[in-house]
Amino acid sequence: MPYSYVLTVMLPATAEEIYKSWLDSAAHSTMTGGEATMSDRIGAEVSAWEGYITGRNLELVPGRRIVQSWRTGNFTDAHDDSIIAVTLQNVPDGTLLTLEHKNVPDEQRSYEEGGWQSNYFEPMAVYFAERKQKGAKAKTSRKSKRAVAKKSKRARTKTPPRRREKGRT
Repeated sequence: MPYSYVLTVMLPATAEEIYKSWLDSAAHSTMTGGEATMSDRIGAEVSAWEGYITGRNLELVPGRRIVQSWRTGNFTDAHDDSIIAVTLQNVPDGTLLTLEHKNVPDEQRSYEEGGWQSNYFEPMAVYFAERKQKGAKAKTSRKSKRAVAKKSKRARTKTPPRRREKGRT
């Protein structure tokens, strides 16, 4: 008999960043480490982990919620698709991601018992932490370049101090 479960994780990114990355093929692939084909259109077919996971977008609320049908290569013809609902909530240190996975075949408990953590949550935490770090470095670099440019401009526009002529006070 199919079962359901709920998992949560804190991620160092905004809900909007996570939403966009989840639905973008290149970002999803980089974020998880497995090739993905994603879309931001309702009804569009999606896949992840080189086609091991297939499904379609059922509901999309920008920056807040993603609902997709999912089936893995371990599902048999007797299994209906499972449904994942990813809810994103901005919190002070990032985003609280709540994943509800419904209609999971009873014999496939590995998804709840570590599959999501090792294949999604942990790589996502690294992905967004690195993006945040790169963004901070880029910001610092831009500030440094502006400071150098400003200093250089001041140096070019400053008139040299006047020399005192001998005999004059």
